Amino acid sequence: MYYWWKLYWKLTGWSFRGPFPYEEPKLILAVGPHTSWHDFFVGLAARSLLRAGPMHFLGKKELFQGPFGWIFRALGGTPVDRQSSKGMVEQVADIFRQKEKYILALAPEGTRKKVEKLRSGFYQIAKTANVPILLVGFDFKTRQVCFSPVIRPTEEEKDMQTILRFFASIQGKHPEKGMSHLLKD
Repeated sequence: MYYWWKLYWKLTGWSFRGPFPYEEPKLILAVGPHTSWHDFFVGLAARSLLRAGPMHFLGKKELFQGPFGWIFRALGGTPVDRQSSKGMVEQVADIFRQKEKYILALAPEGTRKKVEKLRSGFYQIAKTANVPILLVGFDFKTRQVCFSPVIRPTEEEKDMQTILRFFASIQGKHPEKGMSHLLKD
């Protein structure tokens, strides 16, 4: 698939801005702004071209049952049990603890719709599992996949403002659904 995604990348005019931290064996990729189904294809292409090893996403365990479960696993899906007595944060932190190398991509908005605040699950997972966060912006205006410096969670309110500042400058496929309105003055 690498050559297919390389062709897609060239034909659509996308590029990377900033270095990817290959030296980090475990990462949470907070990817945004998530405004369109087009993000999925940009993400698959970027993942393939980066050659940083497997990158994963979360899905409810029911998606991984039945005849199509293998597709979700092949794409990097990790099942989680929403009914478990262990919360989602702890389940995912356990996965990080069990693996030597694990990269997980999450959308901090949790939806493609305009949001009034970010979900904090990605941040809580990073803090609980002691894993750094890399902000990844899909900027449709410049056709760049943008990487932030690595963030090591310390103080949530301060870190979230850093995260919002990064994403506020990124224009998603549908700019009106972006995150710039979430910045505190």
